[in-house]
Amino acid sequence: MLAETLAAIRPADQRALAEARAHQDRLTKPRGSLGAMEDVAVRLAGAAGACPPPVPSPAALAIFAADHGVHARGVTPWPQEVTVQMVANFLSGGAVANAFAAEAGVPVTVVDVGVAADLPDAPGLVKRKIAYGTADLSQGPAMTVDQAVRALEAGIVVARNLVAEGARCLIAGDMGIANTTASAALVSVFTGSDPAEVTGRGTGIDDRTHERKVATVRKALQVNGLHSDEPAAGAEGSGSGVPSPGATRPPSVGTSPSEALRALAAVGGFEHAAIAGFILYGAAARVPVILDGMIAGAGALVAAALDPAAIDHCVAGHRSAEPGHAVTLDHLGLRPLVDLELRLGEGTGALLAHPLVCAAVRVMHDVATFDAAGVTEKPV
Repeated sequence: MLAETLAAIRPADQRALAEARAHQDRLTKPRGSLGAMEDVAVRLAGAAGACPPPVPSPAALAIFAADHGVHARGVTPWPQEVTVQMVANFLSGGAVANAFAAEAGVPVTVVDVGVAADLPDAPGLVKRKIAYGTADLSQGPAMTVDQAVRALEAGIVVARNLVAEGARCLIAGDMGIANTTASAALVSVFTGSDPAEVTGRGTGIDDRTHERKVATVRKALQVNGLHSDEPAAGAEGSGSGVPSPGATRPPSVGTSPSEALRALAAVGGFEHAAIAGFILYGAAARVPVILDGMIAGAGALVAAALDPAAIDHCVAGHRSAEPGHAVTLDHLGLRPLVDLELRLGEGTGALLAHPLVCAAVRVMHDVATFDAAGVTEKPV
């Protein structure tokens, strides 16, 4: 299934991109006056291979939930059982993601890909459990490569089903206590950044816990052969969390799919893998994916490593307050639509961005050209 999905992905259509740029310039507005909104519409035209592109509505949100063995390292004060409790909260409609989704008219599906508990059947719950949480990534691989592939394919299946049910835009959310630790490890590996640069405070941890979290990410890269044994100079104890000039950085993983899968299995989470598969299917089906924050961004790095063209079909909904997310977006070449200092996850930032993405495309459909409206165009 993974191989077939990858084979179906095509890069942005250059003809549609050029046509969309030219069409934007003919609309009754000053050229470039809609800023990033114009870029989004052009991007979606390239992804769809059509100008104007289809309006990306209705959308569907899938929240991928999983637990993490690295929780045992004390990287967060939140108990692991909060994951299963929040799954119940999503299913009863009581989370922030539910409120934002209701406002945007987006249905919510919760996907268990690795929660450390058995969940009862419930409307809106999809069971695709790979295991009862990952292993502790600071002691060895978080999962096997086979488990990573199964989680990727779980995300593919979820996306395929949502598209079959009529979704024309995909949004990936996440839930998993300690998942920002695994996210930081993935971002460090796939971007070649030092752990101190990309490891944030997640749920609002104190300085001591943050130091432990950075050290845990560094150890995870070391024990899994993804990082040199020498800590980056200036990366710890400086107070800023930013490596000093000339600091040694971990090498980013190679470009082969097998290397990407090994890195994902070593330090990722089941939800990261599933989100990567979710993105890959969206790209294969030419259905745009609005990316959320740090966890979705880490999943996007995996998807990009498996096929860079997958990112042509993605829009960055927002920039998270997590430092690793800005690094991720820079690496992927994506410009976030909004920056509200969110750091919640769940798909919340992407949900807020969805109406903006729809509006950007609606302009391409509904706004008259200078010629059609009989409006004099300013001479170039």
